[in-house]
Amino acid sequence: MRVFTLAIILLLSTVIQSGCAFKDIDKRILIVAIGIDPAENSEGYKVTLKIALPVASVKQASGPRFAYFTEESETVGESLRILETHIDKVLEFGHVKAIVINEELFKDGIEDFMDYFTRRADIQLIAYVIAARPSAEEILKIEPDTEAASTVSLLNFFDDTGTESPYITTSFLFQFRRDYLGKGIDSFVPIIETNEEKNELIVNKAIVSGEGSDPIVLDQIKTKYYNSLFKSKAGMDYKVEDDNLTFMLYIDKVKMSYKIIEEDKKPTSIKINAKFVGIIGQSNHALSQDKLNHYNELSEKAIKEKMTDFFKTLQEAGLDPGFGLRYRATRLNSDGLYEKWEEAYKDLPIDINVTVKLKSTGALE
Repeated sequence: MRVFTLAIILLLSTVIQSGCAFKDIDKRILIVAIGIDPAENSEGYKVTLKIALPVASVKQASGPRFAYFTEESETVGESLRILETHIDKVLEFGHVKAIVINEELFKDGIEDFMDYFTRRADIQLIAYVIAARPSAEEILKIEPDTEAASTVSLLNFFDDTGTESPYITTSFLFQFRRDYLGKGIDSFVPIIETNEEKNELIVNKAIVSGEGSDPIVLDQIKTKYYNSLFKSKAGMDYKVEDDNLTFMLYIDKVKMSYKIIEEDKKPTSIKINAKFVGIIGQSNHALSQDKLNHYNELSEKAIKEKMTDFFKTLQEAGLDPGFGLRYRATRLNSDGLYEKWEEAYKDLPIDINVTVKLKSTGALE
């Protein structure tokens, strides 16, 4: 009898529950990207929303359809709340795929407002974090001529369903927060720019930042080296010059390993082994298959110089691609372990060994 009575009570409680939490799909609007800029008229932030508008038929649509809404406030959260009063539909954040941040905000520390995004349950931690130049609002509002009605070209750079390039770095929200706040590793975030005509998006640089360090911008070459060495991205070209001979390497396989050498429980050097496999894709002189070993040696020397420059740039800025994290992970935790690494890192010798294996001189010799 008690079970029957309890079942009746539960059934009645479901009948009288309010259905206000449910909203029909036509009462919702999907946000695909959020832009963050410094406020122009006050202290705080300017937030821009890129909203996808529905189309009756993708085949009949002449191009993508988006709406843009902007608001300034002291905090990002307050700006978003105010933007809810600008739109007659529920803002759906579950489809946010990109958080675009003005490059200038990386200089002042961004952990305060990035914490807001990681705490929101309706924003996925796999959203891309992107640095914008000159502003997030301008980047979000660009709709390239190649953009199809059913896609967001901004996202095609990073999800490997569109272009794939060794110059493009990808950083997810969870990854960015972990690396930015982590000890022994710093975050690498892609920079997205536009051309003078404002009809193209360009991604081939990266900004490196970490808690307590000033950020630096990596140019195209250094960004390529980071992606190839730490992300194992292939398909890159390397220029090799020796006297009057100039040729381009096309690398289709990259593998790097490294070891941190320690003496008296203190780091003394980093030994790096990097292996590159590929072919010669272009040359200003005729090449001989019999001289592949010679071309290998020239390539090894050229790549080693570029790698040394890349790591020195990071060291001088006090930014770490992950060496310190490896050091902490392979040692027993003790008081002052990370401080010991931090003190030694900037002046730590890096011994680089490069091996290049060229399979051929290309289709022509």
